[in-house]
Amino acid sequence: MSQYNLPAKLLPKVTAIKMVIFDVDGVFTDGKIIYDNSGNELKNFHTLDGMGIKLLMQGSIDVAIITGRQSHITEKRMSELGIKHIYQGQHDKRKAFQDLLTTCHLQIDDIAYVGDDLPDLPLIKAAGFGIAVNNATDFVKQHAAWVTQESGGFGAVREVCEMILAAQDKLTGLQARYLE
Repeated sequence: MSQYNLPAKLLPKVTAIKMVIFDVDGVFTDGKIIYDNSGNELKNFHTLDGMGIKLLMQGSIDVAIITGRQSHITEKRMSELGIKHIYQGQHDKRKAFQDLLTTCHLQIDDIAYVGDDLPDLPLIKAAGFGIAVNNATDFVKQHAAWVTQESGGFGAVREVCEMILAAQDKLTGLQARYLE
């Protein structure tokens, strides 16, 4: 776990995780929203993060998205990754969080939440394991149980996925499948 800078006291929290909920802008992306001359929205998603999500799901850990913005691009990318729980336009993310707990029959300690800014703070604090990406605001990082080394849009999602899988002794086996 040393490569992920995860203190030993947090290991029990990470091994309990059954679902990871991610914010999108600033976590899956670098937080920039670009519009072209026709008004089309553009976002950059890192392919390493996508593979991390697939590994997480192969490791029997469910994935959800709760984002404040509504975006066709987000819907398309998350659907490509096979994420079934997609909540967009959630300005108060607590309702979607509660809905996931109920629908998926989960407890707070089963959940990790990854965010970067003030709208994520209630869920970072409520989840069993709250995570901030490196480029999160300082105030948000102060309230997270763990902060990634990578920034959103630059591999932070992959880092979260691999850290959780490694803590649950699943990462090596999942990676070994690609050697066959």
